[in-house]
Amino acid sequence: MSKYAQPDRRPAVITGASSGIGAETAKALAAAGLPVALGARRLDRIEEVAAAIRADGGEAVAHPLDVTSDDSVAEFAAKAVADLGDIEVVVSNAGVTHPGATVDVATETFAGQVDINLLGAHRILRAFGPGMIERQRGDLVFLSSDVALKPRPFMGAYAASKWGLEGMVNALQMELEGTGVRASIVRPGPTHSDIGNEWPAELGGFVLEQWVRWGLARHPHFLKAQALADAITTVVTAKRGVHISTIDVNPEAPVQEPR
Repeated sequence: MSKYAQPDRRPAVITGASSGIGAETAKALAAAGLPVALGARRLDRIEEVAAAIRADGGEAVAHPLDVTSDDSVAEFAAKAVADLGDIEVVVSNAGVTHPGATVDVATETFAGQVDINLLGAHRILRAFGPGMIERQRGDLVFLSSDVALKPRPFMGAYAASKWGLEGMVNALQMELEGTGVRASIVRPGPTHSDIGNEWPAELGGFVLEQWVRWGLARHPHFLKAQALADAITTVVTAKRGVHISTIDVNPEAPVQEPR
């Protein structure tokens, strides 16, 4: 096989695959013909998603994964490779945000978000990246956020982690040039997902009011997770020789009546 060709079989790993963007991405990649390994802390949820994929004719496995644990990441990686073979695609999607005034958020809580959103992505990179470099092919996709461009109030830790993530990936892209491995950033705008669902209603309302105050919520539409899954599928199925390095996905504003 030419080093510029993609193999027929491209096993993929998706972290944070128990719901939202991760679950929809697993389904989309499986529908595109990629075997998928789902990882998340909620094993029951990822097993349900994997079963649904298999029922639709796809190939899917599910294993527990805590991206804050070196041991958990190593164990997950070993099981994914044992089940599916060398991993060709990694979608680093696991993430969390807990709102609060930056001055009030406990440092432990702040660090916990950075650990999942940034250091967790690096642990996943370390688990799968070296093999891709050795094989001279592969896709590493990192889910960022529009807060990396415009931080939102009362989401300081989340913004810091996503700024850090994009800094890491931009450096990685330069380091990987000429290796055959593509590192990409997918940057969602406001999206319906489990992130934020656990916020108390009054807190969520207050945070949204602050977004409006600072011009960060120009209209009420949110993306569906499927939109991000479609974007990720486009990135990783691009032909060799094409690198979609960064892609922004935003909800379209409601159509206005003519004045």
